[in-house]
Amino acid sequence: MSRKKLKTIGVLGGMGPEAGAYFLERIIHETAAERDQDHLPVIIYSLPQVPDRTEAILHGGPSPVPAIRRGLRTLQRAGADFAVMSCISAHYFYPQIASRSPLPLISLIDETLAAIKKMKPVPKTIGLVATSGTVRSGIIARTFEAAGIAVIAPSAHDQKRVTAAIYGKKGIKAGFTEGPPREILLGIAGDLIRRGAQAILAGCTEVPLALQASDLSVPLVEPMTIGARAAIRRAGVRPKRP
Repeated sequence: MSRKKLKTIGVLGGMGPEAGAYFLERIIHETAAERDQDHLPVIIYSLPQVPDRTEAILHGGPSPVPAIRRGLRTLQRAGADFAVMSCISAHYFYPQIASRSPLPLISLIDETLAAIKKMKPVPKTIGLVATSGTVRSGIIARTFEAAGIAVIAPSAHDQKRVTAAIYGKKGIKAGFTEGPPREILLGIAGDLIRRGAQAILAGCTEVPLALQASDLSVPLVEPMTIGARAAIRRAGVRPKRP
C-alpha cells in the first residue's frame, strides 16, 4: 500500500493522561503490522487541563468544550487528518464539539454500538461501569436503548464506589490500578452480571486500566479498543483480526 494514502490519527488525550497513553497503545497493538514502517502516523496531544467532564455535566462546572476545541486545533496544526477524544464522558459534549470541530471526529459511543451489533449473540442487556457523569447523563443508555439494547447501571451506593475507584486519592486517575480500585470494579461488574448483564461496558476510559476481559464471565466491551480499531481503518490500514 502506498504510504501517501495513509491518514494521520489525532488523539486528544489527557482525560486522564494514562487513558490517552493507553489509547495510543491500543492503536499500536491493534494494527496489523510486521515492522515499524507498517504502523500508522499518530499525533497525541495530552491536555490534562481540560475541565473535569463529570463536574461540568452534574454540577455546572466549567465547560470542557473550549479547551477541547483548542486541543483539536492544535492537532490540526500538527498535521492530524481526523481525531478521537480518549474520554467517554467528553462525548456528552460531542454534538457541540463536532459541529465546530476543525477535524472530523470519531465517536467512541457510535463505534461501540456498531461493534456490539456485530457480536454473536448480540447482548440484550449491557452492564455499564462508568463515571457518574456518563451514567446520569444517559448518553450511552439513550443511544443503546434506541437500538434495542437495555443498559443497567450500578445502584446509587455502588456508583459512589465506582467514583471512588476512579477519582479517589488512591484511585485510577491517581495512578492506582491494582488493589482497592480493581477490587471495587470487579465487585461492581459481578453484581451487574448477577442482575442480568450479558456483557459489561467499560464506559470510562480509565476502567480497562484496572478491569480486563479475562476477569469476567461475560464479554467486556471496551470502547478504547473499538475506537482504536475504527481509527486504524479510517487511517487506511486494516486492524488485526479480533
